[in-house]
This record gives sequence, structure tokens and C-alpha cells, in this order.
Amino acid sequence: MDLNNTETATAGNAKVVAENIAQVSAEPLSAASHQLPDEPLVVLEPSKKWVALNLKDVWRYRELLYFLTWRDVKVRYKQTLLGVAWAVLQPLLTMLIFTLFFGRLAGIKSDDVPYPIFAYAGLLPWTFFANAVSNSGNSLVGSANLITKIYFPRMIIPGAAVAAGLVDFALAFVLLIVMMIYYGVRPGWSILWLPVLLALMTLLALGVGMWMSALNVKYRDIRYALPFLIQLWMFISAVIYPTSLVQGKLKIALQLNPVASIIENFRAALFGGELHWTTLGIAALITFVVLAYAAYSFRRMERTFADIV
Repeated sequence: MDLNNTETATAGNAKVVAENIAQVSAEPLSAASHQLPDEPLVVLEPSKKWVALNLKDVWRYRELLYFLTWRDVKVRYKQTLLGVAWAVLQPLLTMLIFTLFFGRLAGIKSDDVPYPIFAYAGLLPWTFFANAVSNSGNSLVGSANLITKIYFPRMIIPGAAVAAGLVDFALAFVLLIVMMIYYGVRPGWSILWLPVLLALMTLLALGVGMWMSALNVKYRDIRYALPFLIQLWMFISAVIYPTSLVQGKLKIALQLNPVASIIENFRAALFGGELHWTTLGIAALITFVVLAYAAYSFRRMERTFADIV
């Protein structure tokens, strides 16, 4: 086939197409042929159904979770004189203040356990929970530059903030072991339940923190209200007093507080007492309900994070 003839035919076809386009563009639009329908052919509405959690995607980015967790740990103690010692000093200094005012001056009972170790055993899981909720609640806003640039499961950000708190918990737990040796407190076989109780507290902190982080993106009032709510939560969580002092309807309300139930069983596991299976079961049920609701709510609001963060 002749190459020159082929190029001439192609050029001719292109000229014909160009002339047809010009002719169509020059023709006036007919109102009848271009009249819009009375109703739109496609209606775009936000989904009213629960969105999928897509946990496989979260698992696929598990290495990112590790790096973000390590980043949070390093940033927290960067350019500090005492470094990771703050993980121990925070519950320790709080325990000393509580011992002075509530143990000695107020004379609060501590279930036949020295009040300093009683208070520290309650402050240890509480401090982890409070810091995890506070840090994860502000994690999305603090990572705005990361959210707006690349895609990854946003759940990893509050999850990394909670995981970083486990490092502080491990460091502060060493001091608890020293105090138990000093006061001669010997745990029983119930201490084997400590990992389960810690896992339950971690899931609860993840659920509350994940929900707060999503709300904080849309409503910046959360960052101001959250510290106040955490302080109130501490006083209704049996951190500085045993649950045996609470009676009547307040006892029932205390049992519905999963944090109080976990702390109560945490002390029982440490001091050789019997676990309160009823309150522990209620705490586990509430924890999983909170976690499921927070996860689905987070996924529904996740689509707008990059636009408003």
C-alpha cells in the first residue's frame, strides 16, 4: 500500500471530521431537542446505610501503625530534660498528693491495702486511659498535613496514639512492682487476668478516642471540653476510693461505668482478691458496643476529613 496515499486519506478524513464539528457547532441549538427532563436522571444522595469497616485495609497498613506509634512516643518526650521519666512521674506525683489529702487527711479506706499502693494501682490504668483518650481525640487535627496528602486508613492515627500510651503504661508498671515488693503485697493466680483487663481498657480507650477524634474534626469545641470531661470521669471511676464505699443507686451507676469496673478488677487481680465477674461482664459488653459504634461513626465521617480538617 502506498504510504503517500494513506497519509492523504487520513488527512482527508480529519478534514471532513473537522468540517462536521464546525457545522454542528455553528447550528443553533434546538429548544425541543435539548430540553432538560422534568426530573434528574441520576440523584446523588449520601448513603444512609452503615459503611464497611474495611479492617483488611487497616491490617494492610499495620507497618504504618508501628511507625506512627513510634513517632508519637519520640515526639512526646522530644527536647525534655527527664524524657520517658515523665511516664512514671505523672502517676507517682498524683499518688503522693492523693495519699496526703485523701489517705491521711480524709482517712479514706483502702480495703486493707496500704493507701499509696492502692491509689497507684488505680492511677496506673486510669492515667493510661485518660492520656490515650486525650491524645487520640486530638490526633486527627494534629495530623492534618498527613491526612490531606496521602491515602491510608484514618483509624490508624487514633490507634497509634492509644498504642503509644502502652509504652508509658509499661514503664510505670515497673514502679508498681517495686511498690508491691516494698509493701509485701503478694498477688495470687488472678494476676494472670491483667493482660485481659489491660486489653479491655485499651479497646475502651480506642473506642472513645476514635469517636472523639472524628467529632473533633467537625466540632473544635471537643478539644476544650475533653479535658474537663476526663477530670469528671476520674471522680466517678473509683480511682481514689474503693467501690465498697458506694451504696444504693450510686452503686448501680458505678457498675455501669466500664472504667470503674476495669480498675476495680485490676486492683483485685494485683492484690490477690476475687474478680467481680458481673461488673467485668458489663464492662466488656459496654466496651464492645462503644468500640463498634465509634468505628462505624468514624468510617461515616471519614470521607470529609480531608476537606474540613
